[in-house]
Amino acid sequence: MSSDFIPYWLERLDFLDVHYHASPDAYKRKFNVIEAGTAYQAIRGGVLLKSHLGCTSAVAATAQSMGLPVFGSVALNSIAGGLDLRSIKQSLCYYNGNAHCGRLVVDLPTVVPSQHLSKLQRTYDNDAVKRFAQEPCFLGDDQQVLFPCIEEVLDFCKHESVVLTTGHATRAQLEALVDLCVKKGGVRLLLNQPANPMTKMDATALKSLGQHDWLYVEQTALTLLLGYQTQQDFDEVLANVHNVVYSSDLGQLDQLSPQQWLNRSQTWFNSAKLSAVRVQAITLLNPLQMLTP
Repeated sequence: MSSDFIPYWLERLDFLDVHYHASPDAYKRKFNVIEAGTAYQAIRGGVLLKSHLGCTSAVAATAQSMGLPVFGSVALNSIAGGLDLRSIKQSLCYYNGNAHCGRLVVDLPTVVPSQHLSKLQRTYDNDAVKRFAQEPCFLGDDQQVLFPCIEEVLDFCKHESVVLTTGHATRAQLEALVDLCVKKGGVRLLLNQPANPMTKMDATALKSLGQHDWLYVEQTALTLLLGYQTQQDFDEVLANVHNVVYSSDLGQLDQLSPQQWLNRSQTWFNSAKLSAVRVQAITLLNPLQMLTP
C-alpha cells in the first residue's frame, strides 16, 4: 500500500462519508455504486459503501479504477458466510490491487438477533433477499459472552490492512470487544453507530471507554434523523468524544441526498458551535487516518 494515502486524498476531498448504502444491497437504495460515487465526487466528497449482503470491495475497486472516490467494506452477516475468515480474505483479494483503496472495513454482523423494529420505511431489493438474507448472526451467547471465533477474527485483523467495526453489537458485546482489543493490541476498531437502539451508548458511555489512538467512534446522521438520539447528545459526541468519525448512514429512497445531508450537517455543526478545525477532523482527517494502511 502507498504511504501517501492521506496526501493523495487530501488533494481531492473535502470530506469522507464512511457509511453509505448503495445498490446492490438488502433494501432498495437511492443510487447504485457508480451513481453514488459520481454524486459524492460532484461535491468533493468520498464515500465508503456498506451492504448488508456482504462485500462492496470489488465494486469499490472498480469505481476507483474509473477515478471515483469510493471505498469498500464487507459485512460478516450469515448470508455472506458469517464469522468466517474466508469472507475477509476474499474481500482483501478484490481490494488490495489499488494503492489508494485504503484499509478494508470489516463489519461484524449487522443482521443480528434483536427486538428492535426500525423506523425506516424499507423495501427488500428482491424476493431472494427476503428468503435468504434475514438469518441473524450471533456474536455471543445469552450471557453476552463473545464466541471464541471473534478472537480469531481479531487476530487476523491485527495483521492485515483492515479496520474492524462492531456492527450491531450490544453494549456489553461492544465493551467486551474494546477490552479484547486492549488486551491484544494492534487492532484498529471502529464503534459502528453506537447510539443506535441495539447498542444504546451516549456520549458519557463513549468517553468512559478511554482515549486510544486505535479506537474510532462513528456518529451517524441517521441516528439523529430517526430520533434514536437527542440533539444534545449528538452535539456532545461531535464536539467532545475522542476520534469521532462523522458519517451519514444514508442511501435510503426517502432520506436525504448527499448534497442535502452535507447542507444539513453544516447547519448542525454551526448549531453545535464546532470550530472549522474540529469539523475537518471529524469529517475528513479522522476518517482518512482510520483508513490509512
